[in-house]
Amino acid sequence: MVIEAAKTAPDFTLNDQDNNPVTLSELKGKKVLLYFYPRASTPGCTVQAQGLRDTKAELDNHNVVVLGLSPDTPKKLTNFINKQELNFTLLADEDHEVCEKYGVWQLKKFMGKENMGVVRTSFLINESGYIEHVFNKFKTKDHHEVVLDYLNSK
Repeated sequence: MVIEAAKTAPDFTLNDQDNNPVTLSELKGKKVLLYFYPRASTPGCTVQAQGLRDTKAELDNHNVVVLGLSPDTPKKLTNFINKQELNFTLLADEDHEVCEKYGVWQLKKFMGKENMGVVRTSFLINESGYIEHVFNKFKTKDHHEVVLDYLNSK
C-alpha cells in the first residue's frame, strides 16, 4: 500500500550515483520530489528523467530538490546520469528496502508475467518532512508537467 499524503515521509540513507550517502532528513527545510522509477536507461524512465532534467530551473524556483530512486546499482546510475546529462541526484535502493517503506514495491503484471518491481510513483515531501502530495497517475513524458502544475497551483 502506497503511503498517503499528510504522513511523515519515512527517513532513509541511501548511496547516490557516486556512492555518497544521502539522508532524507538532512534535506529538511527544502521540498523534495522523491520519485521512484523501475530501472535506469529504459525508455519510459529515460523520458521521465529527461523531463525533470529540462525543468530543473523551474523546480529550483519552487525550492524543490529532485531525488530519483530505483533498485539499480550506483554504477548503473552513474552511466544513466552521464548518458542523459542528468542534473539531479539518483539513489540506489538495491535491496528495495526504501521502495518497500514507501509501498511502491509491488506485484506487477507485464505481458502475462508477474514480477515484483517498482510501481512508478512520486512523493512531494514538504519542508517539514511530511508527504504533501502523491503523484501516481501520469505518463512518463508528462510527469514533470504534472509536478509543475501542482507546484504552480500552490
